[in-house]
Formats: sequence, structure tokens, C-alpha cells
Amino acid sequence: MTSTTSAPRLEKITPVNFEAATGIRVRPEQEFAVSPVMQSLAEAYVHPEGVAWPRLIVDGDRPVGFLMAFLDIDWPGDGGTLRRSGLWRLNIAAGEQGRGYGRFAVESVAAEIRRRGGSRLYVTWHPGANGPEDFYLGLGFRPNGETSEGETVGVLELGD
Repeated sequence: MTSTTSAPRLEKITPVNFEAATGIRVRPEQEFAVSPVMQSLAEAYVHPEGVAWPRLIVDGDRPVGFLMAFLDIDWPGDGGTLRRSGLWRLNIAAGEQGRGYGRFAVESVAAEIRRRGGSRLYVTWHPGANGPEDFYLGLGFRPNGETSEGETVGVLELGD
């Protein structure tokens, strides 16, 4: 008998789960809105230690998604006048969407930011059809009036 109740968890990307992580694919109509996991892992590799926080989302023994947070980055790239943390990438596997894994991912990043003393979680999204705007707005993110590389910047106040 197999248990049908499990809780999603995050795993660090390791040689053991690398192929599972890079095998995560969003729905074809969503590909314009998020980079493939392989690109995210390459970006994590070239950024200074501690900036990128890549994790595989697993439910039971099933890889269901991938997230990558950015932690305490120099947002404008001007030497540190404005530092931010947030969700850099979120890839939920096409067949796993609508099951709460995206919400779990955002809550996990929020918990990590709080653990590090932060009070805001930032995210950017492509506006328009098949983009994640409704998802982020539904979780309480609010556009802050900025754009970044043509994407809407949203912020979620984490409170206490």
C-alpha cells in the first residue's frame, strides 16, 4: 500500500538529483515566462556564494518543481545602494501545476528571507496571457511601480 499523503520539501541540488532538477519542464505556453532549470543552475554557479539559492521541490520521491531565490543582492548593480531578496525563478512541472507547489515554493523562500532578517520578498513576472501575474497577485504580491528587463516588479511584505 502506498501513502497518498506527503508534504513537499526542498532539496539542495546535488549530483544525485541534478538530472531530476534539469528535467523539470513547465507547460509549453509558459516557456516564455521562465528560464529552463539548466540556465538557472548555470547562473547560480557564476554568482557569488550565497546570492543564488537553488532548490528542487520534491513530493514523496517525485520531483515536482524548481525554485531559485536571490538573497541580499545589489538590485541596481551600483555598489549596494539598494539590497533585495526574493524569488528569482519558479518552475513547476507541467503535470504538477495547480497542486499548491507554487505556493509552497513562495512560502519557503519567504521563510528563508525571514530567517536571514529580511521583511520583503521581491519577484518579477512577464505581464500578459499565460504569465504568472494572477498567481503572484493571489499570493499577496503587489506591483511596486518598477520594471526590470521588461518585467513587472512585485513585492510581498512579510511582516513579523
